[in-house]
Amino acid sequence: MIERANMNSREPRAIRYWGVQMGTASGQQLTAGRVERREPGAAQPPLPPTAMTRRTSFSLPPDTPIQEWSRIGHQINALSESSSWWLGDWLIYGQDKYPNLYKKAIEETSLDYQTLRNYAWVARQFAVHRRRATVSFQHHAELAALAPADQDRWLERAERFGWSRNELRNRVRASRRLGSGEDDGTDPTLRIQVTVPLSQKQRWMRAAESTSETDFVAWVVAVLDGAAESAVPAGGSAG
Repeated sequence: MIERANMNSREPRAIRYWGVQMGTASGQQLTAGRVERREPGAAQPPLPPTAMTRRTSFSLPPDTPIQEWSRIGHQINALSESSSWWLGDWLIYGQDKYPNLYKKAIEETSLDYQTLRNYAWVARQFAVHRRRATVSFQHHAELAALAPADQDRWLERAERFGWSRNELRNRVRASRRLGSGEDDGTDPTLRIQVTVPLSQKQRWMRAAESTSETDFVAWVVAVLDGAAESAVPAGGSAG
């Protein structure tokens, strides 16, 4: 449990941890300000009492050893990675437990209700046992509108090949286009032919096989979409 001073104040707010356990999406426990990993030998000692944690700052003594500094960074990252899941599950609890009161309670805090609703919607699409700690909440959000079997299939691929959220998005979009043809009269489908040396095509195919389970054409489309998004973000224009 995290207690924050005056949620509506703009002053820096100190955060202090109490001895209540919280499960994270990665099967970790937060206990008295401590993240303990369930994997053997990975238990983490608590944050040092000399650390100063406020809503807009974090400071450590100048003589903090690098090993301790590194451990604290991993701990903070674990908390950050889990916070979207926690807030989503927290709102779901309020919606189910206090259907007539939870909105008023949220209005009395600085929490943004629409953001919380987005977190809760994603959380409802993935039962706890289907959430994957090795990919981010944003990966799950990209897939939340899909059928559960498709969600699991794409999560497995993202996990196996180390795809970023944007790469996952591009590959899902490419798969949809190839499956539907997108020939509904609003966005005509074109056939593109490219002449390249055989050695170059073979190299591309090896790259596709090593980074995904999708077919070669889907891989090419995803790579081109990724390059286009980097050069011209969605809604933008070149130059």
